[in-house]
Amino acid sequence: MRVVVTGQVGLDKRNFLEAVVRLAGEEGYDVALCNVGEMMYAEAPDVARGRILDLPLGRLHGLRRSVFKDILTTCHNRPNIIVNTHATFRWRHGLFYAFDHDQMQELDADLYVVLVDNVDRVHYRLTRDGHTDHTLKDLMVWREEEILATELLSRIVRGHGCFYVCARGADPVESGTARTLVRLMFHPNIRKAYLSFPMTHVADSSETLAEIERFRAEMKKHFTCFDPGDVEESHLPKLAGEAAESGRRTVETGPPGQKTQLKTSQLVEIIPDIDGQIYARDFKLIDQSDMIVSLIPAMPDGRPAISSGVERELQHAHEATRDVFVVWQPAAAPSPFITETATKVFRSTEEAVKFFVENGYVPPARAGSLFG
Repeated sequence: MRVVVTGQVGLDKRNFLEAVVRLAGEEGYDVALCNVGEMMYAEAPDVARGRILDLPLGRLHGLRRSVFKDILTTCHNRPNIIVNTHATFRWRHGLFYAFDHDQMQELDADLYVVLVDNVDRVHYRLTRDGHTDHTLKDLMVWREEEILATELLSRIVRGHGCFYVCARGADPVESGTARTLVRLMFHPNIRKAYLSFPMTHVADSSETLAEIERFRAEMKKHFTCFDPGDVEESHLPKLAGEAAESGRRTVETGPPGQKTQLKTSQLVEIIPDIDGQIYARDFKLIDQSDMIVSLIPAMPDGRPAISSGVERELQHAHEATRDVFVVWQPAAAPSPFITETATKVFRSTEEAVKFFVENGYVPPARAGSLFG
């Protein structure tokens, strides 16, 4: 199994992929991790850390080709390999590609995965590491370029069906995002599911949020899940609007210990990018899945907690001929807009899981280990 993992600077891809290697090892799979950037620094000891992209492009390309020859040699000696690299670079030289087609053809990877994360978390890591010459717009654009270039590379070299967008998540082990890549690599028989649920307009209901978290955790036990909640930026436009209205020049966001200061003007500037990328990315996640499983919880007052985004995701999945499963928890019956597009509607997460096991959506070996 050969895997190419790309993504913009600021993702801490190496730490994520080390978790993937560790989890794969626990299942008995020997995986070699080749970090192209680290290998290039080892090849050029005269270059100070953090300065390799300041090299003339000719030397930079030469270093990369030399390192990739070593990676191709590793492929002959190890059964499984992950190549941690970039598809593009945005730096003082401008925008340029970060791979060579002939070497990628020789590698002939089985999977091409682009890693993505919240723009505020990427900003935090870059600032933490001393990189401050970027704007939030730069980071949003770079993320799109990595997705487009990686998908294009995968189609040119390998064809359709080998490209995935995966979330890094705040904690790759806790959130299950590292496990997602392990399953893509070594468990193709596990079905891929896109998880759909309301997000923004249930933020003030702790009871509803707890039910959503329980649903997400349960689905991740049984399927290779693509979870939009692992890349959650929909709160940022609200923060930007509040800060602009009150005249604050900066916005603080992030979990304890990882707080970062974002310029209000830059945050306001990327609101259209946030909305547009959420729309496009979630549809892409549906397209790379076998099925969609949507939770429609009941609000404390009994109303269905359904958003226009969830309805649009269900319609897109239906039109993409994916299996559409809905867990409908409110007492009121679902509308025809739900029932007419759904493969099946359940009243609880437990009922859904029982159906998945009994009807072969969960491989028998996994069903036995999970429910025995």
